[in-house]
Amino acid sequence: MSARRRSETLLITTVEGDARRRHPDDLIVEEPMSIQLDGTLVATTMRTPGHDYELAVGFCATEGLLGGAAVQGVRYCADGSGGDTAFNVVTVETGGRAPAPTPRLGTTTSSCGLCGSESIDLLAARLAPLPEAPPIPLEVLAAVPGRVADDQVLFGRTGGVHAAAAFDECGEVLVVREDVGRHNAVDKVVGRLLLDGRLPASGHGLFVSGRASFELVQKAWAAGFSTLVAVSAPTALAVHTARRGGLVLVGFVRDGRLNVYAPERVRDS
Repeated sequence: MSARRRSETLLITTVEGDARRRHPDDLIVEEPMSIQLDGTLVATTMRTPGHDYELAVGFCATEGLLGGAAVQGVRYCADGSGGDTAFNVVTVETGGRAPAPTPRLGTTTSSCGLCGSESIDLLAARLAPLPEAPPIPLEVLAAVPGRVADDQVLFGRTGGVHAAAAFDECGEVLVVREDVGRHNAVDKVVGRLLLDGRLPASGHGLFVSGRASFELVQKAWAAGFSTLVAVSAPTALAVHTARRGGLVLVGFVRDGRLNVYAPERVRDS
């Protein structure tokens, strides 16, 4: 999938005072992708092409659709070739061992997911509280955005994507993925770890380049991350969810400064 076009060059006009300049600019590509589980459509999401298998697997994992079943295969299109659907349909296969999914006919967006405080109870009914892991030092968490920045190639080219990354207790970045949707970038990271046999991600951290919403805490909890680090603010529901699940949630990580929202079992060194 590395050969798929992920950005497109278009001519634009830049205005600075009275001056106008016509020049090419790189813009991020956004295309719909349908995700099927054992042949049943479970979601359609707008995403940046690339790492599509990881996205499909990660989505099924973080949304609890696998039900503990192992992924036996991932491929483009349930019927016919991938080219017939412009490589925009991905099927995750468990040999029918996953629970029968409920078809989703709507589009998954960056604001999708359960809404309201009752969603925490529904999530807790599916996921057990995270096991307590040695807290990652604050100075390590503060340095993560800088370590991830060097791998944000698409952002450097277009300025139009989010990034997610998994890192270990020493701050070493394990995998970085970019996408037009924050939730997609996270699912791609989770999908990569699942396919590599590295879930649950206990003791590891998840970095997101934007705000920390409820759905991102949900995905981090489902994947077993002990810490979620966000460059921007969390929502109140995200904080309540992190506290319920035992997930360390850190926001506004910029220029060596950060806020710890939940739970505050962190250490300085």
